[in-house]
Amino acid sequence: MIFLKTDEEIELMRESNLILGKALAEVAKAIAPGVTTAQLDRIAEEFIRDNGAIPSCKGYEGYPATLCTSVNEQVVHGIPSDKVVLRDGDIISVDTCVLKNGFHGDSAYTFPVGEVTPEVMQLLRTTKECLMLGISQAATGRRIGDIGATIQNHAEKAGYQVVREFIGHGIGRDMHEDPEVPNYGRRGNGIVLKSGMVIAIEPMVMSGRRNVIIENDGWTARAADRKPAAHYELSVAVRNGKADVLSTFDYIKEVLGDRFI
Repeated sequence: MIFLKTDEEIELMRESNLILGKALAEVAKAIAPGVTTAQLDRIAEEFIRDNGAIPSCKGYEGYPATLCTSVNEQVVHGIPSDKVVLRDGDIISVDTCVLKNGFHGDSAYTFPVGEVTPEVMQLLRTTKECLMLGISQAATGRRIGDIGATIQNHAEKAGYQVVREFIGHGIGRDMHEDPEVPNYGRRGNGIVLKSGMVIAIEPMVMSGRRNVIIENDGWTARAADRKPAAHYELSVAVRNGKADVLSTFDYIKEVLGDRFI
C-alpha cells in the first residue's frame, strides 16, 4: 500500500533527512587512508543520537550497525568493521537511515579515498548523474518506469550496468514502503506518481557486469566480477512540476570542497 504524506509529514521527513545529510558530512570529514569503517560507523551513530534521532539501520532485520559501508566492488550493505581499513585509491559507499518524529530519512554517497583513478572517478560521476536524472522524473503524472528508464539509459550509454537485485523504495513511517523504485525499466510503465508520495531513489551502477553475490555475512552484496560499483541516494517528495528533494549532499560539499563530485 502506498501512503501519501501530508505537507506536515513531509516537513518532518525533511528534518530527519537533514540530520542524515549532516551525519554523512561528519563521516566525510573522517574518510582517509588508514581509517576503519567501524570508526566511521561510530562517528555517524554518535552524531545521529546527539541530534535527537535514531539510526534506523541498526537492528533492522538483525543488521548490526548504523552505516552500510561498501568498499570498491561491494555494492550495498557492507558491514562496518575494525578489520576493514581504507586505502588510498579506494571508494566507499556510505548509506544510512535516520528516524526522528516517527519518520525516516534515507541517503547514500560514494566517497573517493585519497587519489582515485580517473576511470573510477568517471563511474562515480555517472552514477551521481543517474541519480539526478532519475530525480528529474519524480513529478506528478509521470510513472515509476520513467525514473528507472532514465537511470538505466544514462548508465548504459556510458558503458555501465545497473543492479537489478536492489532497488529504491517508498519511505515514511517505515524505512521501506511501497512503491518499489527500480533503477531500470521502460518509460511509460509502472504506477502513476502522485503528489505526496515520498521515495528513495538510489542508482547502484556497476563498472563491469551487473551480477552480484551475497558474501558469507549474509548482508554484503558485491560485484561478482569484483569490479568497482557506485551508489548514490536521496529521498524525494513527488510534487507537481518537479520533485522536492528532502535529503541533501550540500553538507558533504562543504566538507569536500573541490573534491566534491
